[in-house]
Amino acid sequence: MSKIYYLSNCNTCTRIISELNLPKGFELQDIKSEPITIQQIEQMRELTDSYESLFSKRARLYKELGLKDKSLSEDDYKTYILEHYTFLKRPVILFNNQIFIGNSKKTVEAAKQIINE
Repeated sequence: MSKIYYLSNCNTCTRIISELNLPKGFELQDIKSEPITIQQIEQMRELTDSYESLFSKRARLYKELGLKDKSLSEDDYKTYILEHYTFLKRPVILFNNQIFIGNSKKTVEAAKQIINE
């Protein structure tokens, strides 16, 4: 599967997508207009070590809801991601049963390498 979960109004996401030089057939899903499903989040989870790794602790809602002061379980992370798109660390790139989560330079470079092999 070749797919990117992103926000179309996020400059960082759009910059990364343009840098990736995507081959034809890549599917882009704007998670604000097309929310992720339970099946999609579970598929992402199968490719990583936890729901927490998919969760953005930089989201404004994270601080507003006081979540940084709570001890969240894996189910909590999953529930919050499904409830509001802002909790998904972006972008999430799926390619050849590999997952690349977030916008760190190292992650983006690794995705570029694999996608453009």
